[in-house]
Amino acid sequence: MAQIKVTKTDIEGLWIIEPAVHGDERGYFTETYNYNDLKEFGFTKTFVQDNQSMSVKGVLRGLHFQKNFPQCKLVRVIRGKVLDVAVDLRKGSSTFGKWFAVELSEENKKQFLIPEGFAHGFLVLSPVAEFCYKVTDFYHPNDEVGIAWNDPKIGVDWGVIGEYNGTADGKGYTLKDGTPIILSEKDKKWQNLE
Repeated sequence: MAQIKVTKTDIEGLWIIEPAVHGDERGYFTETYNYNDLKEFGFTKTFVQDNQSMSVKGVLRGLHFQKNFPQCKLVRVIRGKVLDVAVDLRKGSSTFGKWFAVELSEENKKQFLIPEGFAHGFLVLSPVAEFCYKVTDFYHPNDEVGIAWNDPKIGVDWGVIGEYNGTADGKGYTLKDGTPIILSEKDKKWQNLE
């Protein structure tokens, strides 16, 4: 019997996974991935690579996807807190262009399963966040593309303050506490979904 709770979202294929956490005065133990547990819910893909990143408060990474070598991702946070976002880019999908967000943190230990065909990004809400993710295909550096994180037609609610100026540049955007949004040079140049 699976040691996880799976919540399916309004967008087909996006799942929130909550592992069983066993804790006492010494600390806790949790199984962060078990192929058989996910198989009970119909997920049988194989993960081939684990990645980890560290980012400071206000960093926004995304919205990224792979064009020719799409990856399914299982993401989680082991330190800190992020708002994690997926946007449906699957051609013919009834939810094409729709987004879903979930807060992932070291406290809630939630994981987010994002299938192939989605753009993905996250915003760091804590002083520091360490982000881990499993993927079903290897990283191909020349295959990564993206869409503007602030595309008004998609309308992701990142919980930030700022006004869209026609570009993905984060200039003028802040978290509610005044922390500026920090983007990579690459992420500042992505275009809108159109």
